[in-house]
Amino acid sequence: MQIYVCVKHVPDTAATIKIVGENGYNDTNCKFIVNPYDEYALEEAISMVEKAGNGEVVVVTIGPEAAVSTIRSALAMGAHRAILVKAPQQFLDSSVTAKALKGAIEKDGKAPDFIFGGKGAVDTEGFQTLYRLAAAMDLPVVNEVVAMSVDGQKATVEREIGGGTREVLEMAVPCVMGATKGLNEPRYPKFPDIMKAKKKKIDQMDLSDLGLSADPAPTNVARLEAVPERSGAKIIEGATIRDKVTELVRILKQEEKVL
Repeated sequence: MQIYVCVKHVPDTAATIKIVGENGYNDTNCKFIVNPYDEYALEEAISMVEKAGNGEVVVVTIGPEAAVSTIRSALAMGAHRAILVKAPQQFLDSSVTAKALKGAIEKDGKAPDFIFGGKGAVDTEGFQTLYRLAAAMDLPVVNEVVAMSVDGQKATVEREIGGGTREVLEMAVPCVMGATKGLNEPRYPKFPDIMKAKKKKIDQMDLSDLGLSADPAPTNVARLEAVPERSGAKIIEGATIRDKVTELVRILKQEEKVL
């Protein structure tokens, strides 16, 4: 079983990133981690290979040289080896990212049975890369996967479609899947696993080695804005529930201007 897992090097969601100018930022002191949704993808891939008793899980990352530390975290979870395609910027266009992932997988020379990724990245939340990758490789794709099983060359998956409703789909293998919370519980690497990860192979290449370039990109970040500070909580007064609801609607319309 050959499984590739697309892992993104992203800032910790608790980190503070300083905005510089209109579309620049300073992440010098920012901790980077495995994209949280990608951890569900990793866990599923590793568990599948463990259950099958054979196979290989290969992490594929598009990012800066610093992404090696994030890749080591993924390897410590149990992935066998990794591929890093070095890119000059954090916010890489999703079409370029998908082409780079496709190029890296094909260059690796092993036909995938599954390509996993998280449902989206917590830094850009574009939710396009997996679809673009599947289209480029002419493979079926499904996102928001919360349960799955495999029977030969057929995969049966459940996905969230909103309001607590789930959709059940059958897909031919090979395929591309986007994992989300609920699919599994990602493991925490133990110290011996962390030490072993330091010796696992990471192949590195540049975008140019795949015949690609990040410039000019089809889309670019026009502006970055810091999230505004939250205002203090307000207790809504009123003698009855109706009075309180009326006051809430007034606040939303006149003060917050969201209605």
